[in-house]
Amino acid sequence: MAQQRKKPAATDTALTMEDLARIAGVSTITVSRALRDSPLVTEKTREKVRKIAAEQGYRFNVSARNLRMGRSYSVAVVVEMTPAKGRPMSDPYPLELLGGITQELTTAGYSVVLTSRQLLDTAPVQGADGLILLGQGSHGEAVRALQGSTVPLVVWGAPEHRNEKRGADHVVVGSDNRKGGASVAERFLDQGRRRLVFLGDVDHAEVQERCAGFVDALSGRAPVHILRPKAFTFEAGFECVRALLKKKAGHASDGLFAASDQLAMGAIRALTEAGLRVPEDISVIGYDDTPGAASFVPPLTSVHQYLRDGGVLLAQKMLQMIEGRADVHSEMLPTTLIVRQT
Repeated sequence: MAQQRKKPAATDTALTMEDLARIAGVSTITVSRALRDSPLVTEKTREKVRKIAAEQGYRFNVSARNLRMGRSYSVAVVVEMTPAKGRPMSDPYPLELLGGITQELTTAGYSVVLTSRQLLDTAPVQGADGLILLGQGSHGEAVRALQGSTVPLVVWGAPEHRNEKRGADHVVVGSDNRKGGASVAERFLDQGRRRLVFLGDVDHAEVQERCAGFVDALSGRAPVHILRPKAFTFEAGFECVRALLKKKAGHASDGLFAASDQLAMGAIRALTEAGLRVPEDISVIGYDDTPGAASFVPPLTSVHQYLRDGGVLLAQKMLQMIEGRADVHSEMLPTTLIVRQT
């Protein structure tokens, strides 16, 4: 008959994680990961540790662990965008970013606190080990709201041009929006389009980069008329382009680059209601390559962003900063122009 492991008596000192590791013949970090069901530990080891913990009456005290380590083992994810009827939180941005962030952080044993800029003073956010900001806001106002924090900050957006002597006080992860804009310009030039429109609010750093890449790649070979909607919705795209078409010059455009797919779809609706054919009379290209782009009529050509990969990278940078790594730097992901029928 197998010998039962001795369970500590009621008068014994409470069993620690170190005691459990010694009994199981593994490291303390392995015990911690096993009790949190981390995939970094094999299923066989997880079962072994959980079985011994149950036999010994051990309970994983998260609060005590956090107090001992001086950490909360949580990261607050702040979503800058304000949800609207035409731009819900269920859209790929920010949902795909959140999926990548959550996967990476929970695997490392961190919980995710999802919040907005309006709730930064709440206890879960104040106690977090780091902040991830999704979106810089108009003129970077969302970043400025978080820069006074004493914990690491990682931002999804466009690189900021800062004073070299001052240096950057946060890390930025994003798409290469300049190259994305340039790929649209090259497509229009290849199609012989020379009277172009850019549709997007350039007060936002990412949109500004898309526009700059677009204009720079044209190298003066085609004039660009810039329209500045104050939202990223279908309705905003529709209203902006309808207003343009009321002007005599509006009908002369033969290419339109929208800073989001929703703007592009709204623009197409306004163009078709005005009797213009897409793409015969005017070519339209969006940005984000959302699932709706492929099913739109006609299927929308769009710049693809690798948002899930971006979420994983945001979380990886955050974990490195929490660990005190000094070599954490900003990084931009590639984009791909997905050519369809517009």
